[in-house]
Amino acid sequence: MYVHVYPNPPPGTRYARLQEFLVHAGEPPYRLRQLLRGVHDRGVGEFAELTELPVRLRRLLAAEFGPTLTTLSPVASQHGPQVEKVLFESRQGARIETVLAKYRAHWTSLCVSTQVGCGLGCTFCASGAVGLVRNLDADEICDQVLHFAPVDSIAFMGMGEALANPHTFPALELLTGGDFHAIGPRRLTVSTVGFAPGMRRLVAEHPQVNLTLSVHSPYDEERAELIPLQNRFSLAECLGILDDHVVASRRKVYLAYLLIDGINDSAAHARALAALVRESRRPGLFHVSVIPYNDAAGVSERFRRPPPAVVADFLATLRSRGIRASRRQQFGGDLDAACGQLHARYLSGQSGETATRAPGRRTSLDITEG
Repeated sequence: MYVHVYPNPPPGTRYARLQEFLVHAGEPPYRLRQLLRGVHDRGVGEFAELTELPVRLRRLLAAEFGPTLTTLSPVASQHGPQVEKVLFESRQGARIETVLAKYRAHWTSLCVSTQVGCGLGCTFCASGAVGLVRNLDADEICDQVLHFAPVDSIAFMGMGEALANPHTFPALELLTGGDFHAIGPRRLTVSTVGFAPGMRRLVAEHPQVNLTLSVHSPYDEERAELIPLQNRFSLAECLGILDDHVVASRRKVYLAYLLIDGINDSAAHARALAALVRESRRPGLFHVSVIPYNDAAGVSERFRRPPPAVVADFLATLRSRGIRASRRQQFGGDLDAACGQLHARYLSGQSGETATRAPGRRTSLDITEG
């Protein structure tokens, strides 16, 4: 005999609350699946439009949860030849940005934010003007995806340190869950500047999700100047986590390297980075993604983009030592949407939530070429 069962949404999420309400209302188990079909197959954003459900139930849901299903409202957008950037506002008035990249092969990649601002203090980051306000919850992370759906891949590389936000993990459950977004985990990439506890949790709970570690310097002291989190979780510790992961999973991992003129772009840097990779047990599963720095407002003028020849030499040095490396494909600079430029502009009275710290971190799209 076939038994109807409810989907199993992560606790604390919108769908968990809806499930609890439907159970207490005595509704049959298939009601939640009907609701999910309306949201994910038809893109419905209001209870009144969920024609899969009886009118009576739609009214009950709207009375209990409000008229809308979504937690974010688009308030502005910018468009380029291959990029669309949308500014969203939360129900509390916080603002975040999400970027959709469109590639010539008809592939789309969505860069989502996980925090309102960021408090890690990376010195090269345009988001530093925002500071850490709060974590986004799982619904707010996933609603960025719903707005643009369908997309081919998703990168957790927008505003915020994804692995410092515990809500990233239920968001991953929703995105990969067959009853919800049903996106293959290998189409998801999570980027971190080295939040080691979150890295360990990610590789344990979601080993098929792609993981990118921002390195930016092979030297501890210099890296700490760029990424202060180095003083809590060292590069050696983070590389050790990646090494264990590639041995256990045989999955490729990525090292992001932001190339800054006169700071970390020398041949010695490239040789030292190559040596670090070659110390791993499976160096062939490490891929270095080189990102030429983008000029960004609010960041020290000492951070500049290196000449193309320097970028080419850096890549050549890595490759000559057997390291898999490529230059990250970048576009959207004219929209402040390229690597290192994505940030919401918090001005007095613009948001109902205010920043408590100034420093932030970079954001980027993890797409490589070459």
